[in-house]
Amino acid sequence: MNASDTAVVLIEFQNEFCKASGKLHELVADEMARLKTISHAVTLAGKAREKGCLVIHCPFVSDEPWVRAHGVRGIIADAIEDGAFVPGQWGTQLIDELTPVAGDQVVSGKRALSGFVNTTLNDILTSNGIRNIAVAGFLSNLCVESTARSAYDRGYQTCVIRDAVASGSQANQEYVEREIYPFLGGSMTTDQFIESLTQSTA
Repeated sequence: MNASDTAVVLIEFQNEFCKASGKLHELVADEMARLKTISHAVTLAGKAREKGCLVIHCPFVSDEPWVRAHGVRGIIADAIEDGAFVPGQWGTQLIDELTPVAGDQVVSGKRALSGFVNTTLNDILTSNGIRNIAVAGFLSNLCVESTARSAYDRGYQTCVIRDAVASGSQANQEYVEREIYPFLGGSMTTDQFIESLTQSTA
């Protein structure tokens, strides 16, 4: 896989999920610990940059008027009811361990499950000549899966980095690894993905 046309898309590595006082941390804490999600994501981002990949951060920010106007229910409406991902608040910030560095891109506009819906993600990808996408983050069976599906539908070569994600349970994780990811281009560990990259000459 050529690093120069490959992007790592980091979904919602935000304080709400990743830190003990985050509003959604309890949901993912056990799986984060089991998979070592944060340390793998830090390794993934750092080594992918070294190889020449584009690193893209894709945070969620609540948009209550949009949710109300469209009658959105389920996890997004529940998160808003709980006061999660409020614009400008600590919980919505990207975690310190994955602070964007020079050359990284940050997606704006994510208010739905897929990182492509209502956002700048596809524009970033096309303007940088990206053909391959590796997805990591939260939740394995929701935003990660939805973003991977959207990428696949748009013709990107897609994989999920299965040790740099987390969901609400090991059963959910095992299900998507077995029943979903193989049909969306497959999954790799962080080490496997980095090993698959050809050093960019750009």
